[in-house]
Amino acid sequence: MISPEEISKIAQIASILEVSGYPKPGNVHRTRDFHDMVFEDFLISGVVIGDSVKEVATQILNLDPTTNKESFLGKYILKAVEETDKWIANNTNLGIIMMLIPIAASGAISDNVTELQENLSLLMENTNPFDAIDLYKAIEIAKAGGMGSRNEFDVTSTNSQEEIVNKNQSMYDVLKISASWDSLANELTSKMMITFNIGFKTFHNFKKTYSINTSTVLTFLTILANVPDTLISRKYGEHKAKEVSKLAKELLNHDNYSSSTFQSKLIEFDDFLFENRLNPGTTADLTAASIMVSYLNDLYDR
Repeated sequence: MISPEEISKIAQIASILEVSGYPKPGNVHRTRDFHDMVFEDFLISGVVIGDSVKEVATQILNLDPTTNKESFLGKYILKAVEETDKWIANNTNLGIIMMLIPIAASGAISDNVTELQENLSLLMENTNPFDAIDLYKAIEIAKAGGMGSRNEFDVTSTNSQEEIVNKNQSMYDVLKISASWDSLANELTSKMMITFNIGFKTFHNFKKTYSINTSTVLTFLTILANVPDTLISRKYGEHKAKEVSKLAKELLNHDNYSSSTFQSKLIEFDDFLFENRLNPGTTADLTAASIMVSYLNDLYDR
């Protein structure tokens, strides 16, 4: 078994490696700040989630998810968002927290990646209305949109929390509603198929040949090429999201990722996305989750 302390460190490492990836197109990275958030905000965010990750990995060892009637995953998602909010003024990591908290809980009770994925799915399926309420509170603190239905259980509705309890809707249930238009909601209700089948395998294979930084960027590009970013689609439409994915796929067709030509094209793509306000933020969250799974896999194999 991997210890809660190790899982906490892996979550912090994954968060920091993801934002440090240079030049990770369209996102904040070590040489790119946005007007409302900067590189250091993300570094701080990656560090301060450590305690919440350690706690969820510790508490899962004494919990039977099938009989639990209190908030668990939602509780620690909320705690991590509250801690981040103490240090950072903006929503830097809600999506990452939503990915990493369930991975952390599953990681503590699993012995390999196959179990990790299966246990993660079971944990999500056994969430309850109080998990959903805490998730909504976390979204409210982070001032994030896109979760919950536009009509039913909408996070912007003051009646949603009462409605969730009355209709006995779990965190899994409310995420399932938004899965068709939000990749993170879809991940959390479909065994994290993008993370495990694309991201983890890509990062795991690339880091055998390339540096951690290059592997991070290539993992980001691979996810983006295969899965149109839903943050972009919500802002600019599905067509624009698919256009960005097509550009990422064309970039990956280059025959030498170590060449100066590829690096120049990568920087051009980064500049293009930045100048056009096309931010593949959901892809960044999926990349962090993929890196975490890869590092867990390394410890499972030790």
